[in-house]
Amino acid sequence: MANKRDLKKDINYVLGDIIEAVYVWEYTNSDKKTTDSEAIIDEAIVTFDELIERVNDKNVENKKAHFKAINSDLESKGTALIEKINSL
Repeated sequence: MANKRDLKKDINYVLGDIIEAVYVWEYTNSDKKTTDSEAIIDEAIVTFDELIERVNDKNVENKKAHFKAINSDLESKGTALIEKINSL
């Protein structure tokens, strides 16, 4: 990872793409209820807020390990959200 700015961009792009995928699903499946898909969007927004808050935390001893942990959390939470989209 190059820097904090790149990590913020990665968080924004990954979770933005997930939200966009949910909107595409809602558009193509307009006959189905959207309560589950709206829950996925809400979860993505909460995840975004949590990860950005962790990135902006200034009281960190080992920044490299801290950012690596955030990056791995982004990957795991993003994968979980994608699996939820696939199960809709």
